[in-house]
Amino acid sequence: MNAVICPICGCKQSRDFLCAPDRFHHRDTFYQLVQCTSCSLVWLRNPPKPEEMAYHYGAEYHKSITNAGETRIDSRWHYARKKVLELAQGGALLDIGCSSGGFLRTLKGGDWKLYGVEMSPEEARTTEANSGAQVYVGGILDAPFPESSFDVITGFHVLEHVPQPIDVVIRLQKWLKPGGILYLHVPNIEALEARLFRSYWYGLELPRHLLHFAPASFRRLFAETDLDEIYLQTLSRNHIEASVTYILDDIRQKFGLAATTLDGVKQSPGIAWKVIRKLWRLGVIEPISYITAVCGRGPGIEAAYRKRVS
Repeated sequence: MNAVICPICGCKQSRDFLCAPDRFHHRDTFYQLVQCTSCSLVWLRNPPKPEEMAYHYGAEYHKSITNAGETRIDSRWHYARKKVLELAQGGALLDIGCSSGGFLRTLKGGDWKLYGVEMSPEEARTTEANSGAQVYVGGILDAPFPESSFDVITGFHVLEHVPQPIDVVIRLQKWLKPGGILYLHVPNIEALEARLFRSYWYGLELPRHLLHFAPASFRRLFAETDLDEIYLQTLSRNHIEASVTYILDDIRQKFGLAATTLDGVKQSPGIAWKVIRKLWRLGVIEPISYITAVCGRGPGIEAAYRKRVS
């Protein structure tokens, strides 16, 4: 990914956006984000080489993603499943970056033929065992699916990881049948919480997230495709507690204390703490998250597209 030319619109002018380390792994190396002056895309200048990326993910990160996708599956994936079923009732469905198959499991046994793409062989095997899906192990651009194979393609927090976003979108477009649906989630770099937390925002995920979209730059990605926007909006699912944890970790480390972990393995808190935390979420965090989403400043972008019928 060229550090000078915008990977979406090709503009050669950018400005420094912010600089931050990998807070998930508590590492000291800082990474520079730049922003396109034309389409507003934010991307990672001088990202790690592809052969180095395994180090920046690691077992702890994969465990965190797996735990997040597999914990209380019905509630975790209820919204995404509902939205997909509003757009299509059955057919061949491909989930790119399917991880351990949490979303695909919610469609098992329905009127769907399920497929996935996943880089991790272990997680691909878990997906196949738990959902019955056929999973290609490898990168999206390496997958050998024929054109017009799928009625629906989904991707949950995947496009921000890819170094060639235009090539990936073109490939997804080819894989869709005419009239097929593309349903995607990505983080929103213009979220209110991203502005408030800045380098501590959990959604940055440096250096694993190579691209950081806003609604305008995400629309620009699809501007020259045969995919018509059905809707694009921001989501209320927030990263506030995880971002606060990063701030507290920074304070702890300055005093020589061990940092906490976000690997998804948590000790069971006491009843009093559970009650306080529940009241805090219901009374403060969720109302704020809902309002920011309605105003277009939610922490995630949700978008649905339909391939044109020629």
